[in-house]
Amino acid sequence: MNKEDKNQPESREVVIIGSGPAGLSAALYTARADLEPVVLTGMTLHGQASVTDIIENYPGFPEGIGGSELGQLFQSQAERFGAEIVMDQVTSVDLTQKPFQIITYGKQYAANSVIISTGAAHKKLGIPGEKEFTGRGVSYCATCDGWFFKDKDVVVVGGGNSALEEGLFLTRFANTVTIIHRRDELRAGVILQNRAFDNPKMRFIWDTVVTEISGQDAINEITLKNVKTGEEIIHQTDGVFIFIGHTPNSQLFSSQLEVDKQGYLEINKYMGTSIPGVFAAGEVADPNFRQVITSAGMGAAAAIEAVRYLEALHDPE
Repeated sequence: MNKEDKNQPESREVVIIGSGPAGLSAALYTARADLEPVVLTGMTLHGQASVTDIIENYPGFPEGIGGSELGQLFQSQAERFGAEIVMDQVTSVDLTQKPFQIITYGKQYAANSVIISTGAAHKKLGIPGEKEFTGRGVSYCATCDGWFFKDKDVVVVGGGNSALEEGLFLTRFANTVTIIHRRDELRAGVILQNRAFDNPKMRFIWDTVVTEISGQDAINEITLKNVKTGEEIIHQTDGVFIFIGHTPNSQLFSSQLEVDKQGYLEINKYMGTSIPGVFAAGEVADPNFRQVITSAGMGAAAAIEAVRYLEALHDPE
């Protein structure tokens, strides 16, 4: 096949969709198997982990490591063994025929195996003002936007690890950081809770949800509702950071692969999806753990199984 012919798909043994810890770990393992994998990065290079200020629970880095730095190390190691990282986004897939067809903005691929590692996206509150003020006071990434709120008062919606990690990061810039949580206790780990409670810039509002975000050119107030009493109050703030969980990025595949009620791709213990030759790893198929280390492990496992699948495909004896 002539690869210069843009009307013809480029043949690949394995195409990896997504460039987070799962995708790049899969790239490392398939590259070491001389499969010359291509990684289609999507819109977020190195995945959600790349926008985490500091990762303290990945083995081998006792002092912690920045998310973007860890992602670059993952990429460099995969590239060292021959993985190709392509900054492009998949627009459609056809998993009903073999080779599998993957179409991006820039190219079409025909792959004998596919590893899906598209991760998950931040959940939205779905309230008035959220969409209108995104980028003008509403954010889902403290490490991206924290600097813009220097000496300002901001709120963080959520009570899990991400909410506290991002909230603590915001205390570097903001005057105050108020955690708004719908329950009366946090879901985050004990270490993070202790850090948050000990930080003089942190405030807490319990049993409360945000029902509206308001302002003119930028946010200046939010409406809060106590879930136990029903009481509503107006809270003045300069910014709203939202960390209430994730939604799996499985929309491209959900009509062709089996998904659970939450939209996560269903996989077996070998990372296999409902179609042989198509594997999934990381948060797109993991509603339980959602850690960098577990995503990386799933990516390695998916790659090992992809290698075995391809060996059987080419040498059925």
